[in-house]
Amino acid sequence: MNDTDLEGRVAVVAGGSKGTGLATAQRLRQAGAKVVTIARTPPRAGDAIFVQGDLGTAEGVAASAAAVTERVGVPDVLVHVVGGSGSPAGGYAALDDTLWARELELNLLSAVRLDRALLPGMVARGTGAVVHVTSIQRRMPLHDSTLAYAAAKAALTTYSKGLANEVAPAGVRVNSVAPGFIRTEGAEGMLTRRMKEGGISREAALDELMRVLGGIPLGQPAEPEEVAEVIAFLVSDRAAAVAGAEYTVDGGTVRAV
Repeated sequence: MNDTDLEGRVAVVAGGSKGTGLATAQRLRQAGAKVVTIARTPPRAGDAIFVQGDLGTAEGVAASAAAVTERVGVPDVLVHVVGGSGSPAGGYAALDDTLWARELELNLLSAVRLDRALLPGMVARGTGAVVHVTSIQRRMPLHDSTLAYAAAKAALTTYSKGLANEVAPAGVRVNSVAPGFIRTEGAEGMLTRRMKEGGISREAALDELMRVLGGIPLGQPAEPEEVAEVIAFLVSDRAAAVAGAEYTVDGGTVRAV
């Protein structure tokens, strides 16, 4: 991908203040896009236009979408990177209705609501590219502490496919990217939580996670920039014939075809 593929286009990155979201915002800006970042906290680096909002609530999504529309109009690109899990260990029995609702709001409904607010403009214009960041956990869920997260990401994948079929005739492409273990603050946070809950070292927590995942054939987690590169391809004209697809970025963790 060259540095002018997105010249003159407006890209919105939801959850773009850190980790994969920040790397994506930086990569799209490098490709020439005017980038708008939506997040609860400002990005630590870069010069993206910042819209502060909590996408884990319906009110936060509505306010954020209104702010985006007011500042830049209809975007050309929408990337949804929002996600994560704050649920405790303990499997299904530790997940009450409040925790389930929180995981679904953040990992599924935030994307559904933002799409509902911003996609009509793309459809009316006849062009646009959307990417939802899901997770390999939708295929191999970690039941101990992220079962609700995995279920929400599975639903996001299914939603993405259905949405892609609906809006493709109008010229809007929807795809998803399913990362495995990415070297981000979120991953470190999960390891820290397991260290506290299990009274184990970081190395033991990492070994446990790697064991449950079944290992990474490439031998190392993906970097945020590597995931961002795939996203940048999908929203560019180089992927003009790609719609309704899911790209897995996991170093070979998922063994199934």
